[in-house]
Amino acid sequence: MEPTNLKKDEIPPIEVPPSALSEEALHGIISNFILREGTDYGSVEVSLETKIKQVERQIQKGEIIIAFDPNTETVTLLTQQQWKKNPQS
Repeated sequence: MEPTNLKKDEIPPIEVPPSALSEEALHGIISNFILREGTDYGSVEVSLETKIKQVERQIQKGEIIIAFDPNTETVTLLTQQQWKKNPQS
């Protein structure tokens, strides 16, 4: 059995379905993530709204997961690959 990254008494992250969020909340999570990550799109500058729409499409396709960490009470976005590496998988 593979060891997890969780410490004793920690709760694993929880996947949040996009349908459980209001449009405003989803937009806020995506905006915060993009601004926090400082995403670099190469030599051509891409507007924040375009980046948001790109991430929204990835969420709708199931390529990006919204994850809530109850231990830190934070929300982040993870790729499917990152999500599968989480201890809850």
